[in-house]
Amino acid sequence: MTATGDPLASRPRARLLDLIGAIEPWDDLERAHLATATEWIARGAPLYRVRPPDVPPTHLVCYFVVHDVVRGELLLTAHRKAGLWLPAGGHVEPDEDPWDTVVRECREELSLQATASSLTGAHPLFLTVTPTRERHPHTDVSLWYVLNADADAVTTYDRGEFEAIRWLTKEQVLQEPIDRLDPHMHRFARKLQHAEAG
Repeated sequence: MTATGDPLASRPRARLLDLIGAIEPWDDLERAHLATATEWIARGAPLYRVRPPDVPPTHLVCYFVVHDVVRGELLLTAHRKAGLWLPAGGHVEPDEDPWDTVVRECREELSLQATASSLTGAHPLFLTVTPTRERHPHTDVSLWYVLNADADAVTTYDRGEFEAIRWLTKEQVLQEPIDRLDPHMHRFARKLQHAEAG
């Protein structure tokens, strides 16, 4: 029971701890990020952004990497604020289930119905803890989901958020200079390759 006496208030935290606990770490860095995120959630710190861009200074985000399985390509977006090529995604609203964030943001940013990957279902494949490079720096605790979609189904995107979109094979992602991407994008691509081969 929480300090407020409301037994329901702890459910989102318990759900997040379950989601994070089910992620198999790809490498020592992800193992460290998982430990950091678990401790952050368990100690009762604020989880959700309540005032853009940086209140509280650490908050929960969902990425969703749209994957055209037939072409073997991933969708990246040129994010206006970050100045990087990133997966689509957004901030988790207070007490919102992260999968519901993915569904909402996928509809808002790509006008697309979210379809969970057969590899992962409606669960994250990857987790990162990343200080941002924006004018108001903060730390994103990011759950990375994989969605399946035909590339031809993505016909529009949120031009307020993104300057452009690109489809790249995982091999092409790995050839991109990392300073043009989310700093963990190469690691995610390798983890996804491994999951597909497994």
